[in-house]
Amino acid sequence: MRTRPFALVTACLLSLTLAACGSSKGSGGASSSQNATFTVYAAASLTESYDELGKQFEASHPGVKVTFSYAGSQTLVDQLDNGAPADVLATANTSTMAKASDKKLVGQPTTFASNVLTLITPAGNPAHVTGLDSSLDSAKLVICAPAVPCGAATTQLTGLLGVTLHPVSEEDKVTDVRAKVSTGQADAGIVYRTDAMASGDAVDTIPIADADKVVNDYPIATVTASRQQDLAGRFVALVTSPAGRQVLDAHGFSTPGQ
Repeated sequence: MRTRPFALVTACLLSLTLAACGSSKGSGGASSSQNATFTVYAAASLTESYDELGKQFEASHPGVKVTFSYAGSQTLVDQLDNGAPADVLATANTSTMAKASDKKLVGQPTTFASNVLTLITPAGNPAHVTGLDSSLDSAKLVICAPAVPCGAATTQLTGLLGVTLHPVSEEDKVTDVRAKVSTGQADAGIVYRTDAMASGDAVDTIPIADADKVVNDYPIATVTASRQQDLAGRFVALVTSPAGRQVLDAHGFSTPGQ
């Protein structure tokens, strides 16, 4: 059972206005009730869900602007390591976040969602792809590069299935795979389930056998060098709250461990 002080802190973090929590100050020294902007670095597969959460956060924090930078998780960590300014980091797997932790770039991570891979084709499946099988022999397949989480998961899954792929390109972020398939530039692509959902009627989805045996967990953490620690912490609290869970569920993410 949660203690009363924890409940009060949680209520404060998710309050509809900053006034409900007072005018606590971030590490930069400015009151978080004043106009402020903070930046979230997030894996590309989080685009739609985080855009929605950003709007919720801004609505409950008048005067605050959330900006997002979406890219492959490894690219984001590299940018932070090179001194790029950000306040929150969310990656598409735990190993990439661990690299950021090892470099002391972030605080303690919290896992907030999980995702699995699926196969997509353009609407109508013009190349008649049936799965990770011989139907791909004459098809233009795109996948994620091995260095990014969706690519690492693809490598792990195809190894588990004993399948060898021959993609025509390997992309640095999963949304690029999605875009090439949805626009008909490719006949098939391996993406996260959430990306298939986000594509709507622009793609057809073909489940991959045993995809649930290769699960990507998504962690989030505040950036150590952030000058907006208060706001960064509040955004993390939103993402990991029941309200955040509802948004993530609606976009196809699963609760970690389920």
